[in-house]
Amino acid sequence: MDILEGLNEAQAKAVTASDGPLLILAGAGSGKTKTLTHRIAYLVQEKSVWPTQILAVTFTNKAAKEMRDRLWKLTEGASSGGFVPRNYMPWMGTFHGICVRLLRQDGQAIDVPSNFTIYDEEDRQALIKQSMKRLGISDSSLKPRAVSGAISSAKNEMIGPDEFSASANYPFQQNVAKIYQEYEKQRKEAKALDFDDLLLETVRLLKNVPEIRQKWQRQFQYILIDEYQDTNAAQYQIVRSLVNEHKNICVVGDDWQSIYSWRGADFKNILNFERDFPGALVIKLEQNYRSTGAILAAAQSVISKNKERTDKKLWTAEGEGTPVQIHQLYDEVEEATTIASRISTQVAIGARKPDEFAVLYRTNAQSYTLERALLQARVPYHIVGGVRFYDRKEVKDVLAYMKVLYQPSDRISFSRIANIPTRGVGPSSLERFLTWQSAANLDIIAALTRVDDADGLTPRAKNALRNLGLILDKFAAKVSEGNEPSGLIDELISAVGYLNYLRDGSPLAEDREENISSLVSDAKTFANLADFLEEAALMSSSDETSKEPSVTLMTLHAAKGLEFPVVFIAGMEEGIFPHSRIYQAGPSELEEERRLCYVGMTRARQELHLTHAASRLQFGQRGYNAPSRFLEDMGSAVMQTEARPAYERDYQDVYHDMFDIGDVVRSAQFGEGEVIDIDGMAVTIRFNGGQTKKLNVEYAHLTKL
Repeated sequence: MDILEGLNEAQAKAVTASDGPLLILAGAGSGKTKTLTHRIAYLVQEKSVWPTQILAVTFTNKAAKEMRDRLWKLTEGASSGGFVPRNYMPWMGTFHGICVRLLRQDGQAIDVPSNFTIYDEEDRQALIKQSMKRLGISDSSLKPRAVSGAISSAKNEMIGPDEFSASANYPFQQNVAKIYQEYEKQRKEAKALDFDDLLLETVRLLKNVPEIRQKWQRQFQYILIDEYQDTNAAQYQIVRSLVNEHKNICVVGDDWQSIYSWRGADFKNILNFERDFPGALVIKLEQNYRSTGAILAAAQSVISKNKERTDKKLWTAEGEGTPVQIHQLYDEVEEATTIASRISTQVAIGARKPDEFAVLYRTNAQSYTLERALLQARVPYHIVGGVRFYDRKEVKDVLAYMKVLYQPSDRISFSRIANIPTRGVGPSSLERFLTWQSAANLDIIAALTRVDDADGLTPRAKNALRNLGLILDKFAAKVSEGNEPSGLIDELISAVGYLNYLRDGSPLAEDREENISSLVSDAKTFANLADFLEEAALMSSSDETSKEPSVTLMTLHAAKGLEFPVVFIAGMEEGIFPHSRIYQAGPSELEEERRLCYVGMTRARQELHLTHAASRLQFGQRGYNAPSRFLEDMGSAVMQTEARPAYERDYQDVYHDMFDIGDVVRSAQFGEGEVIDIDGMAVTIRFNGGQTKKLNVEYAHLTKL
């Protein structure tokens, strides 16, 4: 097979470039994986380089497998039937996978045993808990997950326990420093490495043992690194240590798509490549094979506003295509229903299939209105890189609390929340309590308030259960008084300390808190707890049709590397996208948000729709966000749909004196129905589907027909 067949001029040049350092700046959709694969094939077939002399590093096992399969087809597949031997291209894999092999072979030189075990995140947190217990540090005051995150960040920056301790100025850092020391002691005694150690110990091995470094430099005559913009400090040091005097290193990447600084990636590694390797050849892959000219023009206009970037000009031979469309909607519900309606219409007329659409958003919490709208429109969907809104742990936890308030005999829901947040009620204590509660013929809340009468429980467990009972009893009275569900949730999670429980210092803590805020916002639609819980149950039990073609929902981060014929990016508003943290973090954070916008836009092949709402319910409050600055960055490259009038009055004023008994209305959530009762802002509606709901008219998004 001709290795250069099907390559454009720039790709062919990158494949056949002479020895020495090579930087391939590969724009979105420019065929970087194809180019990298063909370059390796060229080295093997045309330059007679042994596969064992080639180190090829990717960032995921999936990417490594894809590259290995492609390479086999290029070089051997035609005569072998396509079967890829297990030992083919033995030094192709992820950084962590490569490091494991190096350490297994030579780690003993730095006292790393060849039979070390590898700790995953769960293992690491378990050892951190043990270390905290040894130090007398309570896990209620300091979350093991937060400690794990801090230790991981330190290791990614190659900061050891002694250095970390020397720079610890605040109580949290000082406690982490103590735990870090103890954790490392216990880890070494266990002859184990965590994932960060795989990189750190490899750095130490190559730095401190020259003969081993030189051994691997002789072995790896050619080094190729994919997604170089995503390398962290330790990975950068490993690469630098393995490059020999010939400097046959080829890195491929796109600084415009660097979106992982929050997990240690430093896009300046790719910006500094020419400084690190003077005389490096730079080849730009600028022909895009994915998107239309209109999409590329808009995306290019956005990224051009960044100051720290390389210079590229993407182009396509596929024509301009449909203009990028901006849709200004009334609120988050209209945004979701508009997206769902446009998708369902296209599917209904046979123009497109559901799996040709993707809806992207900045935070996971935005998915709930989109999920509801797609369910209402009967459009199948699936979520990539996450779970459906009502299946998320924190959402299920809060709903379990509400279920116990509504039905105090619900033992399953109570079992879920008895020790969440942690209050000293272990499995055996819970079992003894439930056994006594059943024998005493009391509902859960009544039993909690009388738990002192129970046998077989420790004083600590009794105290914890009694205190929980007092809280639940108070809120059960509020339910009986008809308090709205949003207020109940807000007050209860504060009373039991649930938000503090979520704030564990992990990268996901913010997402979890935003999910709870979205749940509170959703609850505002309902005037009573019964209707809210009924709807939540229906939402959570709805079939997830993963086996049939379905719309893809995902965050912008999860979308990297993917592509779809039609892409919607929802929530293009200041404070949402770009995220509100830019106001504290400064210009570097804004530039990363802009790169994230570029990544999202370039996922679209044929159509790109950008939506923003004039009003949005967030954290239980209705807010009014300005359109995202990224929309203005696009300039004349986009088409604005008819804009909605700006808000001139309070949101609830729209609904004053609007409805009468007998009116036919449409709800975004439930369809059409008839108003059968009005009680202040609470309107009872009998819907055509047979459901009767009592809704808060201020938030229910009702239209009179």
